[in-house]
Amino acid sequence: MMIKNRGSLNFFFLLVIVALNLGCDQVSKIIVRKNLVPYEQITVIKDHFILTKVENTGAFLSAGSNLPNFIRTLTLTILPVLVLGYGFWFIYSHRNLPRLMQVGICFLIGGGIGNIYDRIVHGSVTDFMHMDFILFRTGIFNLADVSIMTGIGLLLVNNLMASKARREMEEEEEEELATDQREH
Repeated sequence: MMIKNRGSLNFFFLLVIVALNLGCDQVSKIIVRKNLVPYEQITVIKDHFILTKVENTGAFLSAGSNLPNFIRTLTLTILPVLVLGYGFWFIYSHRNLPRLMQVGICFLIGGGIGNIYDRIVHGSVTDFMHMDFILFRTGIFNLADVSIMTGIGLLLVNNLMASKARREMEEEEEEELATDQREH
């Protein structure tokens, strides 16, 4: 009984991570929608970090914005809703996943929900941040995109750590095998 309760508490905290990602994204977009006019530019860090409000009907960097409405709705709303639903099911049903993987998936889900919510409620996604550090320049993005990229980064780190651990374990097994062969 105690293990089940601990798992539920764990899932509760994972839902909090999703909610925090979604909440930060939506609050920032509400502020931008109320206080910026489209394409207005506010420099935050001299020519390097700029706020500008853009309504994006496509996906990342407006990809798919010229697709027919039915196909755009299918690929940018319906399929992502199904993928996010699968993500919830996955973290709920696989409670023994590494923590970093669980948190990464929650960041992906929170960011994904934020952008899908915009698409459904507003017909477009509000993007408003742009960075230009000469060698590193972004398109215009939002906090949901930051959550998604953070989630991807956490999953990559998790995979690198797991790969390193596997290699170390394989090396130890090879050393043990070599030691056993020398002893015989």
